[in-house]
Amino acid sequence: MSLPRCALLWARLPAGRQAGHRAAVCSALRAHTGPFPGALGRVPAIACASSSASGGSKAPNTSLFVPLTVKPQGPSADGDVGAELTRPLDKNEVKKILDKFYKRKEIQKLSADYGLDARLFHQAFISFRNYIMQSHSLDVDIHIILNDICFSAAHVDDLFPFFLRHAKQIFPVLECKDDLRKISDLRIPPNWYPEARAIHRKIIFHSGPTNSGKTYHAIQKYLSAKSGVYCGPLKLLAHEIFEKSNAAGVPCDLVTGEERVTVDPDDEVAVIDEIQMIKDPARGWAWTRALLGLCAEEIHLCGESAAIDLVTELMYTTGEDVEVRTYKRLTPISVLDHALESLDNLRPGDCIVCFSKNDIYSVSRQIEIRGLESAVIYGSLPPGTKLAQAKKFNDPDDPCKILVATDAIGMGLNLSIRRIIFYSLMKPSINEKGEKEIEPITTSQALQIAGRAGRFSSKFKEGEVTTMNREDLSLLKEILNRPVDPIRAAGLHPTAEQIEMFAYHLPDTTLSNLIDIFVDFSQVDGQYFVCNMDDFKFSAELIQHIPLSLRVRYVFCTAPINKKQPFVCSSLLQFARQYSRNEPLTFSWLRRYIKWPLLPPKNIKDLMDLEAVHDVLDLYLWLSYRFLDMFPDASLVRDLQKQLDGIIQDGVHNITKLIKISETHKLLNLQNLSAESQSRLSGATKSQSRRNRGTKALGSKAAEPLGPDAEEKSLASRLVQQGLLTADMLKQLEREWMTQQAEQGKARLETGTSLKGTRRKKKDPDSD
Repeated sequence: MSLPRCALLWARLPAGRQAGHRAAVCSALRAHTGPFPGALGRVPAIACASSSASGGSKAPNTSLFVPLTVKPQGPSADGDVGAELTRPLDKNEVKKILDKFYKRKEIQKLSADYGLDARLFHQAFISFRNYIMQSHSLDVDIHIILNDICFSAAHVDDLFPFFLRHAKQIFPVLECKDDLRKISDLRIPPNWYPEARAIHRKIIFHSGPTNSGKTYHAIQKYLSAKSGVYCGPLKLLAHEIFEKSNAAGVPCDLVTGEERVTVDPDDEVAVIDEIQMIKDPARGWAWTRALLGLCAEEIHLCGESAAIDLVTELMYTTGEDVEVRTYKRLTPISVLDHALESLDNLRPGDCIVCFSKNDIYSVSRQIEIRGLESAVIYGSLPPGTKLAQAKKFNDPDDPCKILVATDAIGMGLNLSIRRIIFYSLMKPSINEKGEKEIEPITTSQALQIAGRAGRFSSKFKEGEVTTMNREDLSLLKEILNRPVDPIRAAGLHPTAEQIEMFAYHLPDTTLSNLIDIFVDFSQVDGQYFVCNMDDFKFSAELIQHIPLSLRVRYVFCTAPINKKQPFVCSSLLQFARQYSRNEPLTFSWLRRYIKWPLLPPKNIKDLMDLEAVHDVLDLYLWLSYRFLDMFPDASLVRDLQKQLDGIIQDGVHNITKLIKISETHKLLNLQNLSAESQSRLSGATKSQSRRNRGTKALGSKAAEPLGPDAEEKSLASRLVQQGLLTADMLKQLEREWMTQQAEQGKARLETGTSLKGTRRKKKDPDSD
């Protein structure tokens, strides 16, 4: 199996410098790549429990087997042949026979031997009984055996072959379990890439922390090669290499999920950036494919030292050695002994890192109130807007000296940051069960973000790291001092061909259910895990009712969408519906669909709506490279997207005004958000820190359930008792509340508002 080129966003230097030596940059290892014929697209989060690490056969999860409907037989044109040969059946007698059959322990045991556990046995029997009792006429063989049992000429157990035949009709997976296990056998992944195994590749691992020069050295080798490919996790990284390559006089093509050029399959040098993402629960499969399948004489890996052992083990199975080159950070970085505590203490070059949009909005608004200007970067912004905000922050002549950002700054942006300030250390995440959790950031995440301060290429030659709250500082130091856990396994994902073979055996099974069964049947070696496919299944269920071929349905399900955006999800549905009708999605149709032209945002909701439209245009471009005839106007849509990016940039530039308007019209409630979120997150962080240190987190009283008189205590005293609020935090809240009351009183006096003798809503102090 050759490495599917479309599963990566390629960056390549086609061979032959003499003839105009070209290079192509790819941002490949992202979840937004999609399948070409035989290739694989976005797969979303880990489901280790669903695959066998031992490689041995395991009992399937039968709850995934959805029974098919077998309709009772109606009147036959040939009449009831069985009744003519014997006699008509007495349905009451037949019911008694079937009930006796169901209760037989021997039958239950025999059924289990054929893969029918108690659940499947019960479902199969109910279907079998309904079929017999509701059919006008039965097949001759089963009619005769039932008649013989009624006259004691046969035993009730003689029904079992007919029952088993029916069970395999409603649960077709029982008929082909062995074949399905062979198809879903994901052991020995190196053998999937015979072209790569045919050459002996030199593997060089550049290991080091952020800002250590590891990627720089790999890229220098890439630029000096006759041909090469760079694979990175983000469009922004691909753009960066694209620009560097062209600036160095090396012509370079840019290939992403939404843009593609034709490139040669073989290279002299390949660079795989951020190799530690091979463990990523959503996208790790792409790094695994690149590592095992790239056909290059020399492969340079860049990433954390935590991945060295796993990479070495994987390359041992291919017979290839790994040369490790270790780098140290180029500039010093220190964790301060004091927290920021107040936004009044901000200095030029500061970056406040938040883990929610609400905190981004709140902090930006508070900075603006203090007469300062800030740039804003978060994950859902278009790449062009992120770059514009980064340029604004980096420009020494721009009055903007503060950056408010999410952990999106951890990769892909060159920023001139002096000090990283963690607004909190608690980050929302989705666990393996799909449940939302709020936990402290990992050591790897903390190092990645903190390392953005004092970069070698910036004007700040020393970096500083601290927290917003005093209570978080000790936990930050603890997190940063922990060793990074070594990476144990690499992600895998089924190919389109494997899913097609599964569908051949289970033609009436939905794609979502097909994926569930595949993952459950899959077997992997201990060095690998099967990536979770919840996002894929979400899209599959979304378009299940639309008539599409399996391959086309598979491609649509690998399309990159944010399932939290209703408009993006409905757009995928609409695009699939148009495709199924064989109606091309033209530029004019798309303009009408998104209601172009779009107005500049007037509030935060408008800005979020524009971001969703940008994602829809991304979706169109992504599909246009898979279905060129049905999505024919990619170039026009790309120009339209650039215009939209400009509108979004203007909106983000004025984000504090949008926040203020949103508050005024009650579209966004940020009043007291900072105090509330800080008290909640700081308290949780403090409690988590104590637990991590192995000390007693709460006093004996706090650890006990609240007594019957607890309701009579004040909320503040209860929160303090439970360790969720400290005395210092309580004083801070009191000061902020008093300040707020004074501001509200001042606003009422200035506007001449009187509340005497009336019942009126309090006026928002910012509404004027």
